Amino acid sequence: MTLFDLVDTCARRLEQAGVAFGHGTTNAFDEAAWLVLWKLGLPLDGLDEHGRGEVDPDRCEQVQALVEERIASRKPAAYLTREAWLQGVPFYVDERAIVPRSFIAELLADATIDPWLGDHTRRVLDLCTGNGSLAVLAAMAWPEVQVDAADLSPDALAVADINVRRHGLQERIRLLESDGLSALQGPYDLVLCNPPYVNSASMAALPAEYRAEPSLALAGGADGMDFIRTLLRDAPSRMAEAAVLVLEIGNERGHFEAAFPRLEAVWLDTSAGADQVLLLTREALVRQ
Repeated sequence: MTLFDLVDTCARRLEQAGVAFGHGTTNAFDEAAWLVLWKLGLPLDGLDEHGRGEVDPDRCEQVQALVEERIASRKPAAYLTREAWLQGVPFYVDERAIVPRSFIAELLADATIDPWLGDHTRRVLDLCTGNGSLAVLAAMAWPEVQVDAADLSPDALAVADINVRRHGLQERIRLLESDGLSALQGPYDLVLCNPPYVNSASMAALPAEYRAEPSLALAGGADGMDFIRTLLRDAPSRMAEAAVLVLEIGNERGHFEAAFPRLEAVWLDTSAGADQVLLLTREALVRQ
C-alpha cells in the first residue's frame, strides 16, 4: 500500500465513523494525513513528497490502530499526537489544556493589530493562555515586549510552561495563576484574550471531541458572556491609557452585542470572517 492509499483508507474510515473535526483540521482527509504522517515519523507537509512510497504491512497496522483509537476515544487528534500547530509553530498539548486554535494567532502573524500598537507597547497580557500558544506567538511577533500569560488552571499553566521553555522564551514570558484579572496588576499596553465563551445551549450540543477538552476553557454561561462581562468591567483598571484589548468570541457576536449594546468595537477580519474577533480601546471601555 502506498502512503497515498493509506491516507485515503484512513480518511474513509474517519468519515464512516462520523468523527468531528475542528482541532487543527476541518475534514477527514487532512486529519488522516496528519495521523498517518505523524505515526510514520514523516514531516506533516511531506505527503506529496512521500505519497507514492510503499508502507509495509506492520506500519500500516500501527497507523490504522491509531485511527481506531481516534474513533473510539473521540479525543482530538492533537491529544493523541501531543502536538498542535498554529501559524507554522509547533506546540505541546495534552488533556490539561484546550487544543490551541485561536484566530488571534492569524492577527499576530499578519500584523493586523500593529496599527494600534507603537513604541509605547511594552507589556502584553495573554489572558486565558491555556497551553501558552498566543503568548509565545506574541513574544515572537514583537521581540521588544514582555508577556504575562495568565490562566485560572494550574494544569494549563504547567502545559504552557512546557511551550515557553520549548521556544526558549523563559526570560520574556511570565506565567501567572489568576481568576480573570483578579491577580494581575498591569498596566498592560495590549491584552489578548480567547476566553470561555460558548453559550449553554451550544455546550450541550458539542461533539464528543470538544467535550474531551477542559470545560473550564469553553463554558461561558447562558449567553456565553459570563467571563466577558467581568473582563470588560475590570479591564480599564489594568490597561495603560493607549492600550487595546483583542477579544475572541467565536460565534457569539449576537450575544455580545446584546450584552454590550453601547460598546464601540472594531471587528477584525480572520479566515472565519469578521465576526469572531474584536478590538476594544481602553477609551471605548471607559465610555460604554
